[in-house]
Amino acid sequence: MSDVHYELFVRRKVGAQWTLEMATEVRTTAIQNAEEVLTSGRAIAVRVSKETLDRESGEYKSIAIFTKGMVDGGKPKKEVEERDPLCVQPADLYTAHARDRIGRLLEGWLNRHKATPFELLHRPDLVERLEASGTDLQHALQKIAIPEAEARGVSVHEVIRHFQGLIERSIGNLMKAFKKGALPDLDKEGFAKAAVRLANDPDRAFLLGAGVAASIAPATSWSEKIARLLDLADAAPTEPGPRALALHAIEQPLSEIIGSRAGMADLLGTSDDLGSTLAAMIRLTGGANVEALIRMQAQVRACMPELSGTAKRLGDWLAGDHFAPVRVSIAKRVLDELNGVRRLKPTDAEAEIEYLRALAMSLTAAAGRVLPPEDIQAAFTTRSKTLLNGEFIEALLGRDRSAREEIDMLVRLAENVMGAVNKRQAARWLNANITAMRFEKETRQGPDSPVAKLASLAALQRSVTRSGLVAEDFQPLCAKLGELGSLVEVDTRLLTMLVRAPAPLHHRLTLLAKLATGEAGPTGPVADRARIEALKLARAPEAREALAASPATMELIRSLVQQQAA
Repeated sequence: MSDVHYELFVRRKVGAQWTLEMATEVRTTAIQNAEEVLTSGRAIAVRVSKETLDRESGEYKSIAIFTKGMVDGGKPKKEVEERDPLCVQPADLYTAHARDRIGRLLEGWLNRHKATPFELLHRPDLVERLEASGTDLQHALQKIAIPEAEARGVSVHEVIRHFQGLIERSIGNLMKAFKKGALPDLDKEGFAKAAVRLANDPDRAFLLGAGVAASIAPATSWSEKIARLLDLADAAPTEPGPRALALHAIEQPLSEIIGSRAGMADLLGTSDDLGSTLAAMIRLTGGANVEALIRMQAQVRACMPELSGTAKRLGDWLAGDHFAPVRVSIAKRVLDELNGVRRLKPTDAEAEIEYLRALAMSLTAAAGRVLPPEDIQAAFTTRSKTLLNGEFIEALLGRDRSAREEIDMLVRLAENVMGAVNKRQAARWLNANITAMRFEKETRQGPDSPVAKLASLAALQRSVTRSGLVAEDFQPLCAKLGELGSLVEVDTRLLTMLVRAPAPLHHRLTLLAKLATGEAGPTGPVADRARIEALKLARAPEAREALAASPATMELIRSLVQQQAA
């Protein structure tokens, strides 16, 4: 055989992989067949490769000698993004989007100096520290320049040079205002007076922002910074124009502090407990609706921590119409955490379910004010998935629970998860435990009386029915519980003993009727047999007098007759 041959590959349709059409030792044959396949419409692209055998390695070396058609697979070309820089003027760095990006690029440096992007843009001393650090600013420029250059089709050096120029102009403007003494000293002048004085200044937002940044600079913790901002808010002017300017200057750094994990944890004191943190965050922003829910629902009240000190002051401000961006920042954080993978209660799976329910009820009560209802539902559907993996189920059930206790806990889980897929998964966990031999043995061989066992199965049936599962999921579970109830009755011959018991007739009829209706026992075979025995007993001649003396028993028998007729 020759050491050289030619292979023809074809691509049948857009997005399809290359497939081998033929192999030949004749070059012209391969190319002619490629042309024929392409012109006949059997493929959108063809490729002929020359395969040469390397005798030493035993492998073929491949070289493409002919390609034609949609060789790239017909994939649409990537559109070139707008090449104008995101930030052109120094003022662009002060927008919410730019400050958010600055916060991510300089996160480590800002955390070390207990500062926000807003403060960095308004405090000369912070700017001097950043410049003196040397590498932090350079690393931030490199992190932003590489993806920006790739997206815009320019060199990294060009992007870095652009941003360096922008930064130099921004620093120059800040230092110039500082040296001229244009930056207000709110501790001396007073916040209200400064806001009124600057209300008509073209640079009012920048200047008052610098005053706010300087006022909170002495704070040594995030919570203290928030307290100082709230002090300024309390001192804001009453005139509409200056007041709007003043509150806007406060809400920018407040949003940045509240939007960070460190800032929120310092404010609430719940750094290691995500469930309590989210509960407190919802209480901060929920307003009167959440407070009313807390008063009415003990379960929610048990999960909602009390707000005190600075957190209580902030909650009072957020209960009004002020600081909407701060509420948005908190809502975004809540959504991000609910859509994340961190456990609400890492060491207590049962408490995690309780907190999930309380958070869902609280957010629903505040829907529209904090988050749109559809976002809330989507977030809790995502969070519900984390409660249905094997690791969480193992932590929830533990090792010391009885089979019945495990099923009760799974029913509780099914009640609280959201989303059709998650409900179906919860039903699978329930099915596995209800149909397990362990549960059957525990029920049939347990120490409880037959009446207590049947009543327990009936209660479990009702719990499964009310758990929010769809009919096709809960009906087989109820049927299995009914079958288990039948085994318990057969083991003990309960119905036979009940019919022949020396107890008064109306007592026997009452218990049989309750078994037949699913009140004292599970629906299914036991209920059917109890209905037959109750009606048979009710037709006995001596039953007429007993039924006449017990109207309640008579009503139960009538309902059984109506069910049988239906």
